[in-house]
Amino acid sequence: METARKYPHWTISCIPLVFLVGLLVLVIRYFGSDALEGGSQVALLLSAGLAIAIGIFGYRQSWKSFEKSIDDCFSSVATSILILLLIGAVAGSWMVSGVVPTLVCYGLDIISPRIFLFATCAIAAVVALMTGSSWTTIATVGVALLAIGNALGYSPGWTAGAIISGAYFGDKVSPLSDTTVLASSSSGTDLFTHIRYMLLTTIPSICVALLVFLLVSIFHKGESSLMTREYTEALQATYNIRPILLLVPIFTFYLILRKVPAILTLMLSAFAAGIAAIAFQPEQLCAIGGTDGVCFEGCYKGLMYSWFSSTGVDTGSELVNNLTRTRGMQGMLNTIFLILCAVTFGAAMTGSGMFQSITEALTRHIRRRVPTVGATVMTGIASNIITGDQYLSIILSANLFRKLYEKNGYENRLLSRSVEDSATVCSVLIPWNSCGMTQATVLGVATMSYLPYCIFNLVSPLMSILIASLGIRIYHRPQN
Repeated sequence: METARKYPHWTISCIPLVFLVGLLVLVIRYFGSDALEGGSQVALLLSAGLAIAIGIFGYRQSWKSFEKSIDDCFSSVATSILILLLIGAVAGSWMVSGVVPTLVCYGLDIISPRIFLFATCAIAAVVALMTGSSWTTIATVGVALLAIGNALGYSPGWTAGAIISGAYFGDKVSPLSDTTVLASSSSGTDLFTHIRYMLLTTIPSICVALLVFLLVSIFHKGESSLMTREYTEALQATYNIRPILLLVPIFTFYLILRKVPAILTLMLSAFAAGIAAIAFQPEQLCAIGGTDGVCFEGCYKGLMYSWFSSTGVDTGSELVNNLTRTRGMQGMLNTIFLILCAVTFGAAMTGSGMFQSITEALTRHIRRRVPTVGATVMTGIASNIITGDQYLSIILSANLFRKLYEKNGYENRLLSRSVEDSATVCSVLIPWNSCGMTQATVLGVATMSYLPYCIFNLVSPLMSILIASLGIRIYHRPQN
């Protein structure tokens, strides 16, 4: 009882949150799309300092309690940080080895005006699944597909909606996605357990989206276009596009289905892609390695660069060059920086008891399954509106409701799924969110113009609540 009294009242506990929101508003206003380059991280650290100061000077809490909370929180994300680094290595090696270009070429070959929106959504989903990045998919393949859609007479809103729907579906179920890793780690759920459980809501949601896009495409009248030729010709001229390269993703999915630990799966996948790169793309490896002609040194340096550094291949088309650029492990450092700062803020709020106070005030009367999931979904959306960033929304939502799910006897996989169904997919629907601003700028389509057509993103939070209300595969924590 004495420990509980040391916890600040929920109104006091909201001060660091309000302070954080204020700082983030300024960061987004003055830094824009560069908000994640350091401004958001500093805002988190300053807010963490405020929470610690309130706890120590206002409630006489000991520094050791905060130190222990920070140690516990950092240890909980240590594995996730390693996974993120390996994701960068896999993404780079898959591109340089020709795996992603092969998938893109085969995907573009199936485009037809009568199934264009359906195919657009499917292609974006496959590329995002392979790369683990909705942003990269939208900025590369998405731009090309938008141009094709314009030539076929489709409105930019519809095309952008199909691109974003597919990209966010693929991102959400990809083990290479940083947001997927973040949602699972923040809620304390195994990565592949999280992905398999998400399929219960993501598959119905993407099926609804694909059906809508198919019907719209069937009844659309327009002329065919050959704009995909530039894309496929540039890739085929640069890479050895061969069906055998598909063995790399097939091997990766086999490891996933066999429930091989995520770290080992990613290591083996990057290694397999490296072998494929040496066997089928030695010229590109040596070009990246900076050597003349094919040689051992060039292949070795090129492969290492693809794993740990930014790489790019000149395909003769600037549009295609954007697709083939990779970031490697170094490209994950800003995300890791953000995670560490967000974990520090979460540790400060937890160590001071502020999260507990806020959670208790918000969820005091929530006991049943549907209100629990519904509150999580609404908080994920509200966090995106308030903070303007999906990463912060994922972390805050997971930390805010984790104790509630445990208290009500639900496994953490229900929490991680509810967070992803809201905080991740709805971020792109908010104009001032970093995701909304980025995609609107990249595609040249205003957020409010594509919002009504992002079928998957609109259906996902509703599907999460619906599946919970039906009680489909709701797992409870074992009773001790």
